[in-house]
Amino acid sequence: MRLSFSSFPISIQQITIPVIVLLISLIAFVFDSSLSEFFVYQRSLVVQGEVWRVFSGHFFHTNGVHFLLNSAAVIMLWALHGHFYSIKSYLTVFMISAVICAVGIHWFSPNIEQYVGLSGILHGLFIWGAIEDIKAKERTGYLLLIGVVLKIAHEQYYGASKDVAELIGANVAINAHLWGAIGGVLAVVLLMTIKYASGRCSSGDK
Repeated sequence: MRLSFSSFPISIQQITIPVIVLLISLIAFVFDSSLSEFFVYQRSLVVQGEVWRVFSGHFFHTNGVHFLLNSAAVIMLWALHGHFYSIKSYLTVFMISAVICAVGIHWFSPNIEQYVGLSGILHGLFIWGAIEDIKAKERTGYLLLIGVVLKIAHEQYYGASKDVAELIGANVAINAHLWGAIGGVLAVVLLMTIKYASGRCSSGDK
């Protein structure tokens, strides 16, 4: 089967937020030395009131490999589940996963003083995309969902991959993956609730 450009999810609704995420991450990477001091998540500074770091810190990375890995994952998830993307749905999952990930780290991983990267959010997006596959009766959704759950469970039990830690030049925050995935589940529940409520309102207006 020959793939054509048109076979990819390239509508404005499908690419707008992923492209913005990549652009912000690129800017954060290029100007890291100037921006990280003000935007990277640092526990002590968040406690002092700089709460924006809970969100902005996700766009920064430890090194070029970390940035490229996360950027490739954004693109891979878009290629895999982009046909489900809309500006509203992607932004909702992204925001909820980002906040739950950072808040989870802040409250339950007191040993982590500084955190950067999109991986927690990406786990939330992966969970959401797999569930959308299942809702669309695509069998691969079950495999993807089971796969990501097993990955997170493996990390929680055995710890992070040493090879990945060497590549990114830092410890892998495995709890970020857990909390990001939980954020993805919460986003699914919220979006389904909104859709259900909207459907009931529409039915009641008839």
